[in-house]
Amino acid sequence: MVRRAVSGTLPVLQLASEAVPLVKTGGLADVVGALPAALAEHGIAMRTLLPGYPAVLAGLAERQELSAWPELMGGPARLLAGRAAGLELFVLDAPHLFDRAGDPYRAPSGGDWPDNAERFAALGWAAREIGLGALEAWRPALVHAHDWQAGLAPAYLALAGGPRPGTVLTIHNLAFQGQFPASLLAKLRLPAESFTIDGVEYYGAIGFLKAGIAYADRITTVSPTYAREIRTPALGMGLDGLLRHRADRLVGIVNGIDERLWDPGRDPHLPQPFDADRLELRAVCRRALCDELGLDPATAPLFCVVTRLTWQKGMDLLLEALPRLLGLGGALAMLAAGDPPLEAAFAEAARGHPGRIAVRFGYDEGLAHRIFAGTDAILVPSRFEPCGLTQLYALRYGAVPVVARVGGLADTVIDANDAALADGVATGILFGPPSVEALVDALERAVELFGKPEAWSGLQRRGMSRRLGWSNRAAAYAALYRALAGPQTP
Repeated sequence: MVRRAVSGTLPVLQLASEAVPLVKTGGLADVVGALPAALAEHGIAMRTLLPGYPAVLAGLAERQELSAWPELMGGPARLLAGRAAGLELFVLDAPHLFDRAGDPYRAPSGGDWPDNAERFAALGWAAREIGLGALEAWRPALVHAHDWQAGLAPAYLALAGGPRPGTVLTIHNLAFQGQFPASLLAKLRLPAESFTIDGVEYYGAIGFLKAGIAYADRITTVSPTYAREIRTPALGMGLDGLLRHRADRLVGIVNGIDERLWDPGRDPHLPQPFDADRLELRAVCRRALCDELGLDPATAPLFCVVTRLTWQKGMDLLLEALPRLLGLGGALAMLAAGDPPLEAAFAEAARGHPGRIAVRFGYDEGLAHRIFAGTDAILVPSRFEPCGLTQLYALRYGAVPVVARVGGLADTVIDANDAALADGVATGILFGPPSVEALVDALERAVELFGKPEAWSGLQRRGMSRRLGWSNRAAAYAALYRALAGPQTP
């Protein structure tokens, strides 16, 4: 490849299927929404390409139509520009693909939208057009695609031939790959010669994430430990061979959090602001949360879970460990949604233990903030976890993380073993392997430490004092961009 060094302000296009605060189903949206402001401090001028969901179009101010396609994946589409929630946006307005209320990926019936391949291929194609210079006034030096929904963008750009911007793919969760029938190849505007093991083909299907991994100039994922884990058969989800082959292009950069939105000292969702120097004020948040959820405030420690109810998140392990949690005198506040059998099981547990277990299904941003501020510890017993954001929010708000030693959890929590406690660096409790037995042992350790107020408050204060924002992470992305930026040719 031919690279040209770029100095000064660097124009970068990122594309994703969601971004805070316009549309969110998980941590991907938090990252996409936070990156532009964080990178601006490093001379990166980032614009974000999003699908034209109703919520995105409703929030788009100062909109302009930049270009139009009479036919794009089954219907007309146009590219809009504007601003929303502090983000400089490009929006792919394609009503036949995106004018649907509710979940961006799943139909009201519960299954995936049957045309998800066309929907997110269109997003990748729009990025291709922008990257190849379709807009006279703005052309990116680099295109940054997030997760499988944006995975075809690096492929489209590489397959176009000729000069193109550099490409980066970030894997937020390798378990979600976007696989679709090979019969869609022509409809998705992919050339027949791309359907090979070195291209978009994946076990006889079209793999969106696989395509991104195969064609991107650089691959990032959201923690160094996860970058190592996904190169193994155990956690490579069938792509470990390709990731080992491209290991020299793969790097792990831990996610940050937006410390403006997640600041217990000025959080409008809380009944009482507090910080590491005023930790005693946190008790007000704890009492108010117990009142809100109907929990007995005298029960301690009060654990929380804010998550998806899935096998990946280890929620079946927690369900089996609940009797021991209660036997230790603990209580549980849960804000979650996911697999119906797990929802039913936790709802039954809450009915059987009023005042000790409180469950709210769905997602409520304000309640999430109050839970982090009002509970004593957070439980994250994930079987694998690319980065995790809930343990970072919990650290920021003084809820001690009790987490599995996997992925980004291992990279962001320092275990309270004897040496770490003696040196004053511990911030939480790590356990492994992810199993009921190991989780129960971690719960017992947490209760023992909770019974030592000085040690417990030390964990809280150290966690709250950690630098969890995007400053260092953004610097790593900016360095990666600048090393790669400039016209690329085959």
